[in-house]
Amino acid sequence: MHSTQVNLSVRYAETDNMGVAHHSVYYVWFEVGRSEHIKSSGVSYSQMEEEGVLLPLSESSCKYIKGLKYEEEFILNTYIEKLTGARVIFGYEICKKSDGIVCAKGQTVHAFIDEDFKVLNIKKSHPHIWQKINALYQKNSL
Repeated sequence: MHSTQVNLSVRYAETDNMGVAHHSVYYVWFEVGRSEHIKSSGVSYSQMEEEGVLLPLSESSCKYIKGLKYEEEFILNTYIEKLTGARVIFGYEICKKSDGIVCAKGQTVHAFIDEDFKVLNIKKSHPHIWQKINALYQKNSL
């Protein structure tokens, strides 16, 4: 599975009263991973938006397996689970940097839409973007 790895650590503001990362920050981290993964294809979110391609979230999930504490370092792996011309599903895995223990697994589903909020088929409307993102996705099968 081809993934983009991002090294992060839990910031104090991201913890709850129990001293562990609050559940909501996992989605912020997923966004960091997703942005970096897309960027690794050779196109960035901002470039896509400049060309009128938006990528809103339509579904999200996270399975919390083991809590992360303040200053704990972890690796966020992001990959594309499924890609069609109209939508993309990203997968995420958060592992402790110290021992590789999986702490969380997540998924987000996004639609490709235009500035009028109409669904796009980027294979047809933006083939150069499709080629880059599809090449990233195809690395999963290597």
